[in-house]
Amino acid sequence: MLNIQNIDDFIAKSEEKCKKQFEKIDKIALYNQEKVIKAFQKNEVQARHFNGTTGYGYDDIGRDTLNRVFADVFGAEDAIVSPMIMSGTHALTLALFGILRPGDTFISIAGDLYDTLYDVIFGENNGSLKDFNVKFDKVDLKNGNFDEENIFKMLEKQPVKLVFIQRSRGYSWRDAISLFAISEIIKKIKRKYPKILIAVDNCYGEFIDCLEPTNVGADLIVGSLIKNAGGGIAPTGAYLAGRADVIKQISYRFTAPSVGKEIGSYASGYLPFYQGLFLAPVTVKNAVKGSVLFGQVYSDLGYETVPEPGADCNDIIRSIKFDTENELIEFIRGIQAAAPIDSNVVPYPWDMPGYNDKVIMAAGAFVQGSSIELSADSPIRKPYIAYLQGSLTYEHAKIAVKQTLQYLIKNHKN
Repeated sequence: MLNIQNIDDFIAKSEEKCKKQFEKIDKIALYNQEKVIKAFQKNEVQARHFNGTTGYGYDDIGRDTLNRVFADVFGAEDAIVSPMIMSGTHALTLALFGILRPGDTFISIAGDLYDTLYDVIFGENNGSLKDFNVKFDKVDLKNGNFDEENIFKMLEKQPVKLVFIQRSRGYSWRDAISLFAISEIIKKIKRKYPKILIAVDNCYGEFIDCLEPTNVGADLIVGSLIKNAGGGIAPTGAYLAGRADVIKQISYRFTAPSVGKEIGSYASGYLPFYQGLFLAPVTVKNAVKGSVLFGQVYSDLGYETVPEPGADCNDIIRSIKFDTENELIEFIRGIQAAAPIDSNVVPYPWDMPGYNDKVIMAAGAFVQGSSIELSADSPIRKPYIAYLQGSLTYEHAKIAVKQTLQYLIKNHKN
């Protein structure tokens, strides 16, 4: 697999095969960039909106305008965008507790959720949904697609308050779910059960396509600002966007039922959140191009990758399956060595909070844990799959491809 005479020539030949895909990715980025600019212009964003506030944050025009800009970008009625939401998991937890009540049932129609949500749903005496008598069920994907037969069987056998769709793959050997597939299943569910709410975990999926799930019928989308939507600039935070009544319910959980989204100051100011959103379409473009190159190079070497070479990307993640644990670890270490930050750090598997297996992670980022910056991680278990994501620039991804090949070749020789 690793008999390469000249690494630069090998990468160049793989890159040549990506040109048509790159052209399509460029067109999507142009469309989304115009969409973002129009949202800024519609809401008359000015320098004064970047200023922070203190105390309660009443009449925080920067915060409120940022909410409206995000809502318009995502084709939603309203949004909550806040640095006080600490992660995508936190935002999803706010959504679930904001919408669901004791006795309600919600189902996932894309199989298992992220490991970090397990205790949110099933925890014992920790304030989980189970503690509040909220029931959960799931329908696994069938060959990577929605299992419509079993979805509707489940909807028929019990009242369901919320249908949940995880767009990305988590630690699963499958592609992310396409916007087209999400659109089709939403139409079918809403046609038969118009009162059921549909929420989409949009993490890793923003600006991958010209539309978002809220454009095709989702009542709510949730995402992290240190992934796609923050453009590599936002230092923290997350967003929720969707129907106004749904956002209102969530706002009561976010703060308190008496105040909702009327309060919340942030003294540091909102400049990086506005600027991050502005840059997001191009940053995502760079990440997707990097993903395509990694997929092509490693496929040309004989490794399995998801998506397959030439296939459209439905998120910014690239899965690469390695033959051995050593290969996986050396690949992750190659990504770390190519980072601008902490390149001298050698990653080792460790017991990461919220995960059931040891996890190895390469994360040499300007923003800690930022998944829109080039990073890679994997649970140490068979099959040995690296989950690669992000890259603020395409050039960085290309350099990292070379670095990982050098690490693998060195390991192979040893």
